[in-house]
Amino acid sequence: MNKYTALVFSAFLIACQPALAVTIEGVDIPDTFTQANGGQALQLNGAGIRKKFFMDIYIGALYLPAKTPDSDAILSDSGAASVLMHFLYSEVSKKKIIGGWNDGLKANLDPDAMQSLAADLERFNALFRTVEKGETIRIDYTPGTGTEVRINGELQGAVAGNDFYRALLKVWLGPRPVSKPLKKAMLGTD
Repeated sequence: MNKYTALVFSAFLIACQPALAVTIEGVDIPDTFTQANGGQALQLNGAGIRKKFFMDIYIGALYLPAKTPDSDAILSDSGAASVLMHFLYSEVSKKKIIGGWNDGLKANLDPDAMQSLAADLERFNALFRTVEKGETIRIDYTPGTGTEVRINGELQGAVAGNDFYRALLKVWLGPRPVSKPLKKAMLGTD
C-alpha cells in the first residue's frame, strides 16, 4: 500500500468512528441522547459552562435531531430537542433556578409575549426544586407532549406546546442569552 492510499484509508477510518462524549470539568456529556418512552434520538449540538461571577454553575448541553450553528433555525423549529443541565455548583436553590428562567425570558421577550406565556411559566416553575452538585435537570421538547422536565431522570411534569419550549430556548440562544460563551458553546461555534 503506498503512502497516499494509507493516508486516505486512515482518514476514512477516523471519519467512520462514532463521535466520543465531550468531557467538561471531568463530566462526560454523551454525544447522543434518546428521549424517554421511545422518543427521538438526538445528537449533541454543543456544550459549555454557565459561569456567574467566576463560579461554574452548570454545564449546559443542547441536543437536536441534526447539528446546526443557526440559532434562528433552532428557535423556529417544531421538532424534538433537549437541554441538559449538569450542576457543578454546590447548591442552586429553587428560587435561583426560577429567577434564572424569569430573568432570561424577560431579557429576550417583549412584554406581550411574556404575558402570553405567564400561565405556562407558572406551571413550568412549579416543576423545580433545589439541586446540588452532580444533579441533572433535563428539559425536553417532545412533539405532541410539550416541554418535559426531568430531575436526575425522574419526570417532574410537562407544559404543553412548542411555543413555550422555543421561548425557553431563548434563555440560552436568544439575542440576550444568559451567557454569550455558553450560547456559542451550545451552538457548537466556540
